[in-house]
Amino acid sequence: MADYLDPDLPIRQRVEDLLGRMTVAEKAALMFHPSTQPGDDTVARAVAEEDVVARGISHFNVLGGDDSAAVAAWHNTLQEMAESTRLGIPVTLSSDPRHGFRDNPFTGQALDSLSRWPETTGIAAIGTVGAARAYADAIRREFLAMGIRVYLGPMADIFSEPRWSRGFGTWGEDPARVAELTVAFIEALRGGAALGPKSVAAVVKHFPGGGPQLRGDDAHDPRYPEQVYPGGQQELHIEPFIKAFAAGATQVMTYYGKPVGTDWPEVGFGFNEPVVKGILRRRLGFDGIVVTDWNLLESTQVGGIEFGPNGWGLEDRTPLERTRIALDAGVDQFGGDRNPALIEELVDAGQIAEARLDESVRRLLSEKFRLGAFEHRRVDVESARTVCGSPELLEAGRQAQRESLVLLSRKDAAPIPASARLFLDGLSAEGADLPNEIVDSPALADAIIVRRDCPHEPGRGSLGDFFRGGSLEFTEGTIGLLRGYAAHAPVHIAVFLERPAVLAPLAEIATTLVGDFGTSDAVVLDALTGRAPFTGTLPFDIPSSMAAVEASREDVPFDSADPTFRFGHGIRTEAVARVGAVPHSRGERADAQAGA
Repeated sequence: MADYLDPDLPIRQRVEDLLGRMTVAEKAALMFHPSTQPGDDTVARAVAEEDVVARGISHFNVLGGDDSAAVAAWHNTLQEMAESTRLGIPVTLSSDPRHGFRDNPFTGQALDSLSRWPETTGIAAIGTVGAARAYADAIRREFLAMGIRVYLGPMADIFSEPRWSRGFGTWGEDPARVAELTVAFIEALRGGAALGPKSVAAVVKHFPGGGPQLRGDDAHDPRYPEQVYPGGQQELHIEPFIKAFAAGATQVMTYYGKPVGTDWPEVGFGFNEPVVKGILRRRLGFDGIVVTDWNLLESTQVGGIEFGPNGWGLEDRTPLERTRIALDAGVDQFGGDRNPALIEELVDAGQIAEARLDESVRRLLSEKFRLGAFEHRRVDVESARTVCGSPELLEAGRQAQRESLVLLSRKDAAPIPASARLFLDGLSAEGADLPNEIVDSPALADAIIVRRDCPHEPGRGSLGDFFRGGSLEFTEGTIGLLRGYAAHAPVHIAVFLERPAVLAPLAEIATTLVGDFGTSDAVVLDALTGRAPFTGTLPFDIPSSMAAVEASREDVPFDSADPTFRFGHGIRTEAVARVGAVPHSRGERADAQAGA
């Protein structure tokens, strides 16, 4: 038996044995991490065979999948292909977040067969280490059942720029909370003191902190590459990563953004040698895997949209030149790209030494061995059906949704009673088990419940509305509609705070104003009718106006003047027995007052 196949030997010995058997082409293939999509058709299988067998790639970000069982079955299919290669190096599957309510092919696709949790800011709204651990443990258990061994997260970015379209994937605005919850998440995802067969490895992102995007426009879009530090807070944004590394994080992802107006080169962070090699490698001593964000080298199709190459600051360079620059900067693996021939050509031309490849390949092989990938090459598809979306995990996710809701303001202390006739706008009573009568006109209602997404400017991004940017203010049309509702009955408003919306106009209108971070309609209705308590607190400030946002500095947390609601705000309530004929509508309140 080859040493690298012997599980009883030390990992270092197994790595060196396998490394010594590998060709340049096989080493280069290990350094690419493209996507794969489950499918039972000949086209999907042919694409996978080209990647796994012909190219020798063994790391994939799994996209799509009809359900958990389909992902598990595809994992086994890829492993079967990998076993047919010369060295039989097993495939490692990764995934972006799958458990939230926001679905985006570029940053994470929800899977209905999994437990459903709030977005990461919602876990931060619960605010406890225990909540972050429970969330990570659910991900670990369900990912393992599907054969996914690497989580492309958590985001250790500080949500310092309220317009940033990716802020909902962070732990919020407070640097200390971001660091604390990042550490708790990584430790629970690992499932033990050290990375092992029952672990899912975390890829902490986006080094050196992706939050300070100019005007909050995300660097996925080629028009918005700039990352800025008008407050000089580069070090602040690195601090959560330092804590993550101390907690044992073994992988880190660089961001697309290029720093502008600093002493760092104005090139994307995946090409930025003073940041990767200087800060990450030398100063912080990180010796784990550095993977780039997706498609820095060449373009691909994502959701029918041409995506990449995303090599900001190096747009005029060839894919070959960008590959060399990133390797010189200290990168180990190229996310999204799938062309190992680029590295082979650089070695053949003497521009990159094979010994440089060996540095990265050692790290990549060590991770596979630590995760037990060589010994655990298959998953049980039926087990995936049982574990994923189990009653236990479904209820844990629902409970997190409940606990994440933030009661921002309330003019009437009583929850909506069972006797109130409800008009619903933007949500459904399906699955809510409400005793209330639902009416089809606000004029017939005793209470009106409205649910809205955070405002954004449609069409702002070249990638469609997957990245919602621009103004945080509700339109006059929306405000006018809500005022019209309030002329009929008390209005209870819930806003999905994907970003910190300007809520002052809504607070004036609403009898109850709620911030949510990804919940079912049923959970919102339970809270508004008093069947569940409000316990969450804001993970960021709510700005008073767009003028205040525009005057703030992108890299400085809590820099928006006179926020309407501050970080940590949230009115706590107790769940009550089902409320009966409590005066709630305007007419009922008037009658009660007259009787008094």
